Amino acid sequence: MNPITSDPLDRTRYPVDEWAFVEAEFATEAQGVDETVFAVGNGYLGLRGNLDEGRGGHSYGTYVNGFHETWPIRHAEEAFGFAKVGQTIVNVPDAKVIRLYVDDEPLVLAEADLLRYSRRLDFRDGYLLRETEWSTPSGKRVLIRSRRLVSFSDRHLAVIEYEVTMLDQAASVLLSSQVLNRQDVSDEYHAGMRAAAASFDPRQAEAFQHRVLLPKLKRTVGSRSLLGYQTAESGMTIAVGVEHHLETENDWDVTSQIDDDLAKHVYRVAAKVGKPIRLVKTMTYHTSRGVPARELGDRCDRTLDRAAEMPIEQVFAHQREWMDDFWERSDVEIAGAPELQQAVRWNLFQLAQATARTDGHGVAAKGVSGSGYGGHYFWDTEIYVMPFLSYTAPLVARNVMRFRYNMLDAARDRARELNQRGALFPWRTINGQESSAYYAAGTAQYHIDADIAHALMQYVRASGDTEFLKRGAIDVLIETARLWEDLGFWRSNGDQRFHIDGVTGPDEYTTVVDDNLYTNVMARANLWSAVNAVRELQADDQVEYARTVRRTGLEESEVVRWQDAAEAMEIPFDPHRGIHPQDAQFLDKELWDLEKTPESQRPLLLHYHPLVIYRFQVLKQADVVLALFLQGHEFTPAEKRRDFEYYDALTTGDSTLSAVVQSIIAAEVGYHDLANQYFMSALYVDLADLHGNTADGVHVASTGGIWSALVSGFGGMRDHGGRITFNPRLPKEWEKLTYRLTIRGSRVRVDLEQERMTFTVETGFGATVWVHNEEFAITADEPVVVPLMHQGPRMQGHAPTTSDIQGTLRADGSVITASVPTVTLDRDVDQDAQTA
Repeated sequence: MNPITSDPLDRTRYPVDEWAFVEAEFATEAQGVDETVFAVGNGYLGLRGNLDEGRGGHSYGTYVNGFHETWPIRHAEEAFGFAKVGQTIVNVPDAKVIRLYVDDEPLVLAEADLLRYSRRLDFRDGYLLRETEWSTPSGKRVLIRSRRLVSFSDRHLAVIEYEVTMLDQAASVLLSSQVLNRQDVSDEYHAGMRAAAASFDPRQAEAFQHRVLLPKLKRTVGSRSLLGYQTAESGMTIAVGVEHHLETENDWDVTSQIDDDLAKHVYRVAAKVGKPIRLVKTMTYHTSRGVPARELGDRCDRTLDRAAEMPIEQVFAHQREWMDDFWERSDVEIAGAPELQQAVRWNLFQLAQATARTDGHGVAAKGVSGSGYGGHYFWDTEIYVMPFLSYTAPLVARNVMRFRYNMLDAARDRARELNQRGALFPWRTINGQESSAYYAAGTAQYHIDADIAHALMQYVRASGDTEFLKRGAIDVLIETARLWEDLGFWRSNGDQRFHIDGVTGPDEYTTVVDDNLYTNVMARANLWSAVNAVRELQADDQVEYARTVRRTGLEESEVVRWQDAAEAMEIPFDPHRGIHPQDAQFLDKELWDLEKTPESQRPLLLHYHPLVIYRFQVLKQADVVLALFLQGHEFTPAEKRRDFEYYDALTTGDSTLSAVVQSIIAAEVGYHDLANQYFMSALYVDLADLHGNTADGVHVASTGGIWSALVSGFGGMRDHGGRITFNPRLPKEWEKLTYRLTIRGSRVRVDLEQERMTFTVETGFGATVWVHNEEFAITADEPVVVPLMHQGPRMQGHAPTTSDIQGTLRADGSVITASVPTVTLDRDVDQDAQTA
């Protein structure tokens, strides 16, 4: 994907509002994207932005984090150790539906005569607002206003307030409020999940061939209904409950019905002009790995009882209070750039919706906004989302790390299955078991162990929560260090070096290689973290050290071996080109000519067999460049620049994980225009559907990467070993960048301008930071202003391309060539030959 240079949104349809994302015109063809963009969630429960009336949707979805079905993975050719059980998030019963009929005419937005329409995802108040004025076929004007909220303060609670007012004539109004099991049945309009995909796309979720939700509970009492289910294979249970409250001065009556897959409350109202009909629908979801559905139904009753005790406005007030606290901790401000500010806040709001109430679960690649990637957790969380959490929401970060810690026994089992000591965390999973059917680009990505160790230590350093580490989380460092020491091996070529073979790095266009640079660099950091943590625990707390030894069977000789392996880790380097090869064989390949690859053949993974891609120097996403960011203190400025220039030319951007990292390093080494272009590409990846799959859900890792691109890229912040440093790279067009960091309990506001940085303690006692290697003590007494003599180098000239590499010589004298591996068939000539 080519970087973009300007705001790509149609501002007549999506007007600028710094505190909301607003849709001013309804567009049927955009519903897939809009359902994702206007989704609401809290990390546990997510409601896609489907229209309230339940018609004309692209993908009707309601998701609960971690609630999944399992299915056997059938490999065409089996081998020992292949993943056996797939896991896919379930589309839980849809309680969003409120169908509207006026004089028996249904409101179908795609067909309706809309006099006025707007939809607003409000970042301050934390809810979705829609206002529609409809002219019925008979000419009656109807005003419909709805508010939709998934609570941050009560993770099991969601609310829809749906209000209908006849503006000029009386009418018969019918509201049909429903709960529908869309996972297994379609509604009366044959609207199920999604029409079958028109083309192959491995990024989408698997479809089930069996009934998933087995009915276990159905109950209607008064204005309340409950449905309960158990999944057919995973055995998980769920109950959904809804409570209705109708307010109106009009005459009305209600009927109810319930069956295994549908609960319905139908309100008939004799609506007078100017007399609103206000229906409040309170919804709750409870899930479990084994608690019977009937008990979950009891929990639903308690949640609904508690919600009924407070006015609806109090629910919205609590949401605003939560959002106020969130923005105090997390806001990033770009002065004088309202379009960018709106997009930044949308991305930050998505981070809240994906993480805030995960409460014991992981952070899925799509959060709870869609079914893309089957609802799986990847390394995305640790590398792209955890930095935001560690420096703005330490409690949430701790919960995410506890989730990984609770997977440790399953990771130990997986390591043994692959004939390794220690623990190997699953590449993609929901329940802790490896669910990647394609091992070359899945299980072989052993670097996930080091990614988790990196995120763990980043959290501990940022928060100062050493208790979490020494009271159990240190086991993660120990078991991952054991794996690296067992996986690698020693080879002597003048001196003893430690090598790691047969792994895949972050770049999924290059698989199962020897000495992948990213893996080796991160494994070395993992080993050092384990060594230092064990040594510190041994010196500081003999009781906890003894408990750790008892829990893990730790031996002193192991720690010595980890240190030896870290010191001797092989870090590939090519002195001829002055760059770090991505792996031991990478530079032996020829180049893929990206400049001559048509956009119709992008992304490559959808148009070329993996073996074709693997034979070339071409990257799906940043690999070496990501190592330059995460372990930047291990590389010189000159090495970073040469590495960036080489690999940036080879990177397709086919992964949304890439642009943010490219932006960060481009800014650091001086390619400021390119840094801004990559930032823009990531900023709008979902809002403008730049990868063509926003309909599958939010790219949560990219939203986390936006925070890092702002704070670590343009803001220049790094944290290596607990030393918070700043070398800012503010774009010359920006007046000011403001962000917050929570460092060991103190929240510090950073105001970056072209000539100065200002540090202000907002809560707590302060922190110590370094700006351009000069130490500053930031205290609560008064702001600290640091003058800036410069903001790093600014490179002139074009962005790196494959043309800069093509035709140059390798160390052995061979010429590097570039091509596009495409065979063109002259179909007309072929057809003529067949006819003759």
